[in-house]
Amino acid sequence: MNRTTLFLVTGLLLAACTPAEPPPPQTTANTIDLIVNGDYVVTMDESLTVIENGAVAVDDSLIVAVGPADEINAAYEARESLDGSRRVVLPGLVNGHSHAAMTLLRGVADDLALMDWLTNYIFPAEVEFVDAEFVRIGTELACWEMIRGGTTTFVDMYYYPDAIADVVERCGMRALISATVIDQRSPDAESAADSIDKGVGFIERWQDRNSRITPIFGPHANYTLNAEQLRETREAAQEYGVPISIHLSESPYEVQYSKDTYGSTSIVMLEGIGFFEGPTIAAHVVWPTDEEIPILRDRKVGVIHNPTSNMKIASGVSPVTKMLAAGVRVGLGTDGAASNNDLDMWEEMRLATLLQKVDRMDPEALPAATVLRMATIGGATAIGLGDSIGSLEAGKRADLIQVEFDDVHHVPTFDVLSHLVYVTDEQDVSTVVVDGAVLMRDGKFLTLDTGRVASEANALAARIQSALAARNAEASAPTGEQE
Repeated sequence: MNRTTLFLVTGLLLAACTPAEPPPPQTTANTIDLIVNGDYVVTMDESLTVIENGAVAVDDSLIVAVGPADEINAAYEARESLDGSRRVVLPGLVNGHSHAAMTLLRGVADDLALMDWLTNYIFPAEVEFVDAEFVRIGTELACWEMIRGGTTTFVDMYYYPDAIADVVERCGMRALISATVIDQRSPDAESAADSIDKGVGFIERWQDRNSRITPIFGPHANYTLNAEQLRETREAAQEYGVPISIHLSESPYEVQYSKDTYGSTSIVMLEGIGFFEGPTIAAHVVWPTDEEIPILRDRKVGVIHNPTSNMKIASGVSPVTKMLAAGVRVGLGTDGAASNNDLDMWEEMRLATLLQKVDRMDPEALPAATVLRMATIGGATAIGLGDSIGSLEAGKRADLIQVEFDDVHHVPTFDVLSHLVYVTDEQDVSTVVVDGAVLMRDGKFLTLDTGRVASEANALAARIQSALAARNAEASAPTGEQE
């Protein structure tokens, strides 16, 4: 066999052993749902780790890895990847106290003391106007505002809790939703007993139905419920294994009412009836005594500081730094838009730290990192979800946001944590992810029809305004002849 024939035979044999198409390239990357990149990843873990040029890997609603972007992107192949250029990634914000549907009462009654505002304006307006449709529209409006501002979890207390839960389920947020308990005729109940019965029904319908929604009880306060009604609410909560959210030690009026009625201040009074035997989220806590702060710590009460609302209604300045130093769990909240008048958690952070500094005359009081913790992992812990949300760590639920740092007020950036607290506002939030699902991408809403929500909210507001104008005209009409 000559050399030419040998070459041809060898070529044919090699061709016969070679596949017609080369095999696909081998990869060691794991396929996951999402990678969120950022110039900085602010983890809010115990060490306050900040990763420059970092990324968060997400799969099946959970964070699977957090680290340098080049390592994350080499280890995982994502179905969707979010660019992180000029963006900071951090946990979604936790709004520990709100009345979401009250967005529709924004500006109805301003510049009034708490009890005047409540009894002469808000309670009557609610009885007249609030129904399930009001709550649906108002809650959608609130979720729009909160998502736009980077809030991923909120604790709500209002009427028609099923309507609230339906909205939260559709829009993709995470929420603890309170069935309001109050001893007066309200939009959805006739009395405290009726409120508790209806709250039980709500909890039975929603408990374990959706992992993002936790149904709870919301006794209003110790001046709108008596001791026995408060005790009965706690017993119902214990029976179903759910937390309670309550307004507590909010105003001088409440403190004096408690002393006059029960012979002790509010927190001591509730401790005396066993109210803190189960998980409790306490909104405001402006006037705790030195005797009461250890009760809050020992009972693991989650205190929610609402600086804007407290200032606007002149309820006072909560001793936040003293409570934190004592080991009390403290988070942040906005309260309702009727007493704030917005749902901007960045504003709450900024006002919280500035208010403590000027009240204590100490510029080192409540530094940026501490107040950012209150809005994230501290808030999550205060509402009982610290093991699952509030920081960017493997194994936690994938609730996170991207904040754009390309606006002029972020130029230059020397300290990311400082900028997040003292500079950032809600318009800087570009992307919001809850439970691994993208709710807003590059400012575009994916789970809410914002045009429809705005149209419905404006139409309802017009009806409310017309009814209020007619009522005011009737009230000011002369009742007899002028002398």
